[in-house]
Amino acid sequence: MSDAEWAVIEPTLPVPAWLAGKGGRPAGRCRRDYVNAIRYLVKEGIQWRAMPVDLPHWRTVYDVADGWHRSGATEAMHHQLRRACRIAAGREPEPTAAVIDSQSVKAAEEVSRASRGYDAGKKVNGRKRHIAVDTIGLLLTVLVTAAAVQDRDGARPLLWNLRKAFPKVKLAWADGGYAGKLITWAKTKLKPKLTLQIVKRPDDLHTFQVLPRRWVVERTLAWITRSRRTVRDYERLAGHHETMVWWAMIITMSRRLARQSQPPKPHTAEFPNRL
Repeated sequence: MSDAEWAVIEPTLPVPAWLAGKGGRPAGRCRRDYVNAIRYLVKEGIQWRAMPVDLPHWRTVYDVADGWHRSGATEAMHHQLRRACRIAAGREPEPTAAVIDSQSVKAAEEVSRASRGYDAGKKVNGRKRHIAVDTIGLLLTVLVTAAAVQDRDGARPLLWNLRKAFPKVKLAWADGGYAGKLITWAKTKLKPKLTLQIVKRPDDLHTFQVLPRRWVVERTLAWITRSRRTVRDYERLAGHHETMVWWAMIITMSRRLARQSQPPKPHTAEFPNRL
């Protein structure tokens, strides 16, 4: 992390227990080292035991990452950065519309048979991550299931979590795989009701074309897979893979905010005058 990125992330970190009066002893290393280690793991896709020697021990890093996952600190950190990104983009802190989609990824041998499945449409044996993003592509919520779970079935708990975390969201766009009873369910079961609008692909379309609204969530999925740890699912627990997705977006947003906080560089000629 650069100093500008650390200045963005540090205020979002949870208060240490010993500073909050909950006991314990002061940490032996700066928390920046642990954030650097987690980011390195997610971005480069290494194994826990392959942590470089100039970073904290892998077991300590794992305990820190798992503790933040269990306490909800990772998700809270992400939400604070998302609000800052929306404000910097001239938007309201909380969204009023969302776009949903899913992505199947192959699972490594660490993933048990009980939590994995086969996606016949994508021909992928692994897990599926269902995500909801706002209109500028920032992640709102994520749910990891077996790849055999249909999009409509996975969308119900996803939309339920979306309604619980963001009550102002009244409209959501989705592709044709979510059509059917899910639209009626969203209107009748979610309070306040959520309107699910299907963006259909033209029947006579045989080439690539950017479809309205759907390209936003597809771009977010591309942002997530920039981090090598999310290209394949290596986590035994589905919740740990959700944490990797949160960290992938934390890396993206912290870099964006750090670039905006730095003054622009003076312009220099690309091709100097030659003699």
